[in-house]
Amino acid sequence: MPQTPPFPGAFPTSGYNKNLYQTKEEAYGGLYYHDNSLVSGSLEALIQHLVPTVDYYPDRTYIFTFLLSSRLFIHPHELMSKVRQLCVEQQRLSDPQADKTRLRKIAPKVLQLLTEWTETFPYDFRDERMMRSLKELTHRLASGDELYRKAVQQVTQGLIRKLTALSQYEEALAKINATLTDRLAVLKAKPQSIQRDVLSLCSDPFTLAQQLTHIELVRARSYPERLTVSSYRDSPPLDTLRVKSGNLQTYVEWFNRLSYLVATEICMAVKKKHRARVIEFFIDVARECFNIGNFNSLMAIISGMNMSPVSRLKKTWGKVKTAKFDILEHQMDPSSNFYNYRTALRGANQRSITAHSSREKIVIPFFSLLIKDIYFLNEGCANRLPSGHVNFEKFWELAKQVSEFMTWRQVECPFERDRKILQYLLTAPVFSEDALCLASYESEGPENTMEKDRWKSLRSSLLNRV
Repeated sequence: MPQTPPFPGAFPTSGYNKNLYQTKEEAYGGLYYHDNSLVSGSLEALIQHLVPTVDYYPDRTYIFTFLLSSRLFIHPHELMSKVRQLCVEQQRLSDPQADKTRLRKIAPKVLQLLTEWTETFPYDFRDERMMRSLKELTHRLASGDELYRKAVQQVTQGLIRKLTALSQYEEALAKINATLTDRLAVLKAKPQSIQRDVLSLCSDPFTLAQQLTHIELVRARSYPERLTVSSYRDSPPLDTLRVKSGNLQTYVEWFNRLSYLVATEICMAVKKKHRARVIEFFIDVARECFNIGNFNSLMAIISGMNMSPVSRLKKTWGKVKTAKFDILEHQMDPSSNFYNYRTALRGANQRSITAHSSREKIVIPFFSLLIKDIYFLNEGCANRLPSGHVNFEKFWELAKQVSEFMTWRQVECPFERDRKILQYLLTAPVFSEDALCLASYESEGPENTMEKDRWKSLRSSLLNRV
């Protein structure tokens, strides 16, 4: 079977171009084009447009865009059922006397569509109803021809491998979270080394940035792109999106964990000189993340250093050379809708497109902002036009953003894995917000009455837990 090609260049700036079968497509009715671009259509016509015939196969960008956005209007298992029904009825697959020549022409196209669906949206097939429809359709295609039986086996086996890998990843995350829970320690009256500090494990900023990139790419590959759309099916408030799926929540939790780990490493250092050294180390790590193209880790590190328990350590910061940190903060400045970051992201993307090595291809966007962009794109444009037709112009843009992310996440991390560092980054205990505040006050005493009262309250509260 032919393989689904990578996505770079799949969404040209000139818009979607209909394929050679334009006249045939328009004969179905219910589809509307403007300047050679599909702009709207009834849901039924769009579904019909997805289904191959002997003389027609849908454009790959259309397949991806429709499969991604259709879940706003119809559940995947319902769509699969309609696709199966159309294939069976149009190609007379239920007729035992069906023309074998015709079957040989249509079967590869239907199998290719199923291949693209199972490879791009494997999570859809965790639904038993999806699997039933898939098995029924592939059984009809494979009946009576050994060649197609083997092709069906390839599709099924590929899907099983993907689903198994996703399950194994989720199980691994559960084990990591369990280990982390077991290892969490309570901060006592005086900040102590409840763990080895990061500098004792890795003193090279580039190495740490490389290991952070490993973690980011693994999480990016596990994130189901369908959730960038299905999370918004009922248009929930933005702050509720993170609980829509385990994978989305895991990505957000990783960002928060890295931020708290940075703050913990700084605040748990007893001596001012060591705290300053840790801050400078993380500034260098953040700079290396920027150079690599790992913007998500970069933003998490900056976020950790800007947490109030860290930012209030004025004596410590007085010993830090902050010029490099100021440049990084400027790059990730949220003003003007993150203009500086978006400029840097475009530069990284251009480097990735022309790259000759895996290292130059790395682009890891600031994930929370990516999700917000897609959310506001969804909120800012209607799903349906006043005519009741699906607003497909909106979904071309949505698919363009999601496919770009899919391209970035396909890059294999070129850096050597360091298991000890990875284990530390994923499972080292981090202080709670209260523990961070107490550690900060213990390092540099309270400066006013409010801070003193807060300090006394925290000491009393945390000591009572021991």
